[in-house]
Amino acid sequence: MSTITSVSLKNYVTSGSAQLSDFAIEKIAAPTKNQLKPEQVLLRPLYFSVDPYQRGRLSGVKDSYVASYKKGEPITNFLVARVIASTSVSFKENDLVLDNDGKWQSEYITYAKDIHHAAEKPGIDVRDHVGVLSMPSYTAYYGLMVIGTPKKGETILVSSASGAVGQMVVQLAKAIGLHVVAFAGSDEKVEHVKKLGADIAFNYKTCGDFGQTIRKLIPKKIDIYYDNVGGPYLDAVLAHVNNNARIVVCGAITQYNLACNDDAYAIKNITAVLVNKLRMEGFIILDLYDSPHYTEFVDHVSKLYHEGKIEYRVSEVEGLENAPQAILDLFAGKNFGKSVVKA
Repeated sequence: MSTITSVSLKNYVTSGSAQLSDFAIEKIAAPTKNQLKPEQVLLRPLYFSVDPYQRGRLSGVKDSYVASYKKGEPITNFLVARVIASTSVSFKENDLVLDNDGKWQSEYITYAKDIHHAAEKPGIDVRDHVGVLSMPSYTAYYGLMVIGTPKKGETILVSSASGAVGQMVVQLAKAIGLHVVAFAGSDEKVEHVKKLGADIAFNYKTCGDFGQTIRKLIPKKIDIYYDNVGGPYLDAVLAHVNNNARIVVCGAITQYNLACNDDAYAIKNITAVLVNKLRMEGFIILDLYDSPHYTEFVDHVSKLYHEGKIEYRVSEVEGLENAPQAILDLFAGKNFGKSVVKA
């Protein structure tokens, strides 16, 4: 009997950090094309995406914006795959496809309605669909362009600037003429962010008082803050913004691995939203794939990337069996750039 690798959730992680023991890596019977029902496809994933939002899906919480994983069932996330077999006229063998909630298995069966074709363009590699054209890149584009409403000459501060979202925000912001200030968690990451085009970049772990640092580096204050971290960093920014500034609330990774809710950071400068007439808005990119902005993003970023005007760093791990460790490394900040797993 032919077998495949499957990665599933063994234990809910309700607080603190996930451990390898919270995942199960198993060999199971391989699905076959004879098992296909009408309008189904058999897929072989090529690359799996690993993303910060998956931390919430490990928790078992039922009222989150995205469903938690279920114990004993495969982990799912964005992936790019080849069609092995199909009973749908919309897909044929060897088509390259995207599944926004694909199973972490070497092969699996799903319905044709739940996948879509991946664009195959000159200069775009298969891995790019979970890299430069992936969900984090679309997140960067939508947050900056739609919520940030940038104007040439404005100043943007980008958090977690070497990460999957941040590195794209830095480059898009620079391309449209913003003054880009960014911070990251190591000197190596800071140097990389500078190479991407940031006018100023600093290591938030070694800069001393964060609030004093941004006041010194950005004397004319902040027009746009792209927030991936939340917590005290967001609080410090709220105390140093211009009137009508925009706060793009993309993530809050400083708050994801708390031991309990009582440890959550309490924002002190929230009155700045009123006094400075701020626009502070969060968004869930999973809700926005039907938006016309998605097509705009693919066309815009593909063009810049093909022309060599955008770089995109990826941290690649090989082997599905190593995907749980890739998740742990992401939450621990050990990845450098977008985290992906090669099947």
